[in-house]
Amino acid sequence: MFNTSGVDPTSNKREDVSEVINGTLELFYNVLVTAGPTAMWNDTCGDTLLDFGSGEKIIIGVMLAIITAVTVMGNTLVVIAVCVVKKLRQPSNYLLVSLAVADLSVAIVVMPFVIVTDLTGGKWLFGEVFCNIFIGMDVMCCTASIMTLCVISVDRYLGITRPLTYPARQNGQLMAKMILGVWLVSASITLPPFCGWAKNVHAGGVCLISQDFGYTIYSTAVAFYIPMLVMLFMYYKIFRAARKSGLKHRFTDFARRERLETVASEALRMQGLKPQGVAEECAVLSRLLTRERRNISIFKREQKAATTLGVIVGVFSICWLPFFILSTARPFICGVECSCVPIWLERFLLWLGYANSLMNPFIYAFFNRDLRSTYKDLLRCRYRNINRRLSAVGVHEALKV
Repeated sequence: MFNTSGVDPTSNKREDVSEVINGTLELFYNVLVTAGPTAMWNDTCGDTLLDFGSGEKIIIGVMLAIITAVTVMGNTLVVIAVCVVKKLRQPSNYLLVSLAVADLSVAIVVMPFVIVTDLTGGKWLFGEVFCNIFIGMDVMCCTASIMTLCVISVDRYLGITRPLTYPARQNGQLMAKMILGVWLVSASITLPPFCGWAKNVHAGGVCLISQDFGYTIYSTAVAFYIPMLVMLFMYYKIFRAARKSGLKHRFTDFARRERLETVASEALRMQGLKPQGVAEECAVLSRLLTRERRNISIFKREQKAATTLGVIVGVFSICWLPFFILSTARPFICGVECSCVPIWLERFLLWLGYANSLMNPFIYAFFNRDLRSTYKDLLRCRYRNINRRLSAVGVHEALKV
């Protein structure tokens, strides 16, 4: 009777259990295959979104919006100042305009989408197509900003060490070619993901630049490490030139002062003699005073250039170095298909890099009297007679030397 079915009840139960297990595994496998990168991203990387409360979102949103607004305002002032003021409309300041345009593009095109992503805890909401466009704009604008800083350092060095032979300050065409080269180099980093060399990562609400090893090394080297080395080298050369000039100035200052005092005393002593002798002595004194003023002017210009470039390099390194170290190391630590870096750390270092775009216009204004004056006039809506006021200030400063 128990053998009519020909199947042992115990074996029946075991087969049912194994079928359920196998079916569950097969279903789980099908879900993984169908879901693709999304499920693999969450399981492999353990990437969890940040969960902000309403109050935290308001505070973070207001802070990031202020950073964006100040960045827009500062870089817009640079563009308007150079375009409106004749005294600032020099070929060497075209680089400042290029830098301001790059930083302004970061603030207008990139920062708003980063703010929305941060307020959602790190989740990308704008789709795969716009993810690629967004990464391209981000990489291009930030690279153009960094490369322009590099070219500015070279321009400052050549302007200080070769004031007679370096033609870029008098040649706007050459400066335009340098700016075009900066943007072409930036485009060379942006285009590879669109040409099939390396694909950006878009999965599970994540929008991440390609983590391909070769592309990561190439992009970080061209966009940051090479420009940083060039800037450090230029700063070292300008610092050496300023130090050498300072030592020479201090060494010869005492002897030059003695000569001037001697000539002055001789001129006073010979006032009772014939006028020709007095005229000759006064002419010698005038030449020595002119040479002294020229040497002091050169010395001050070198010192100012060294200080300005030192501040620029320092701020640039503080803002971007941590982010690029993270970007370079990430594919070697996490692999090419995901990011195992905590979202809060990644977003903080990204905004630290964006802060460089905020600081650039204010650094140059701090060391440039004409930019400072123009900023004040523009913010006070004093548009009339800006050029006349700057010319008057320039004459007054020249008479003080």
